[in-house]
Amino acid sequence: MDSFRQEKVQRYEEFVDKRLKPDLVRAIAERDKVFEQQKTFSDLRKNIENLEKNSVTSLRTMVNLGSEVYMQADVPDTRHIFVDIGLGFHVEFTWSEALNFISLREEKLARQIEEYTRLIASIKAHIKLVCEGIRELLQLPADGSLQGPVF
Repeated sequence: MDSFRQEKVQRYEEFVDKRLKPDLVRAIAERDKVFEQQKTFSDLRKNIENLEKNSVTSLRTMVNLGSEVYMQADVPDTRHIFVDIGLGFHVEFTWSEALNFISLREEKLARQIEEYTRLIASIKAHIKLVCEGIRELLQLPADGSLQGPVF
């Protein structure tokens, strides 16, 4: 193989290893964070619905103070709750207001998950395209023997 092809193959491999694969890892990690947020809001919605269904107006619970240290807490009025709306801000909501906020937030998170999923598919397609280009440069047969998991 001539040096021009070898240099081109090396540049393509570096592009995949130094740009596309890290971008893919980053996009998957970001989507996983959004999945975690989605689960948190889903759990909160279920808890509020249980409080409403059972007409619980006060309760005794365990609160995590940090580092897995817990303390008992009494909640005298559960009809108003504080919801983390982001950036460290909490807003006091009634149950119905909280459920409305959660619905809006879940819709937004679902859209973000769709966007990240499309981005991940696009990056995987780029990786596959570059690998196909490398295969053609190396003049290897397209029998699928080199195919496998992209990442």
